[in-house]
Amino acid sequence: MSPATFFRAFLPHRAPVTAAEKLRSGLAGGLAILLLGLATHYLPQHDYPLLLITPMASSAALLYAAPHSTFSQPWNLVGGHFVSALCGWVCGWLIPDPVLAGGLAVGGAISLSYFMQCLHPPAAATALLMVLSGAQFHGMGGLWTLWIVCANVGILLLLALLINNTIPGRHYPMAVAHPHSEPAMAMEQEDIEWALARMDSVIDVGTEDLADIYAMAAERAKARRNSGGK
Repeated sequence: MSPATFFRAFLPHRAPVTAAEKLRSGLAGGLAILLLGLATHYLPQHDYPLLLITPMASSAALLYAAPHSTFSQPWNLVGGHFVSALCGWVCGWLIPDPVLAGGLAVGGAISLSYFMQCLHPPAAATALLMVLSGAQFHGMGGLWTLWIVCANVGILLLLALLINNTIPGRHYPMAVAHPHSEPAMAMEQEDIEWALARMDSVIDVGTEDLADIYAMAAERAKARRNSGGK
């Protein structure tokens, strides 16, 4: 990588998204957190209060600004937060040093989420929250702590299903793509940029990366075809 290319990488990466879509994303995310806060306040409370936990704000940013991202899908949202909460709880319980416990909790949450195919970046904050707020959450007991996380995630998922599917051009959740046998067509980066603009939503991969991915996939397909399909 040349020095000029390196420093250009620090400049803003512009996404082909309209101003209206940007405003809709902000309004949707704010509305979701407002409704989540009201739900946790007015739902029936038992021995301990049902808390609104801060990692949900990061999840809302992903769910409503990039709803078509793999990281935003239901399995990633629910599984990612659950795995992270469990990692944070266990590390905070077993390791007295909060710095060491926090590092192991976040690292463990990322690795386990990867293995379980439920990586959800905002969920790493849930693991750290379980460690740093250990005194408060440990007093509630493990089951109640997990209930707080599950309640927050469950309500946020219901709101994502409701709000995203009422916004034009959005479909949530996204169906798993299946391979097809249609003949490949030659594409250029301009074609990818045009398609992204038509989607009118944020895709968390740059156009350059998409072009590189397509080029590598085309080379692999060509090599497989030349080798007789192996």
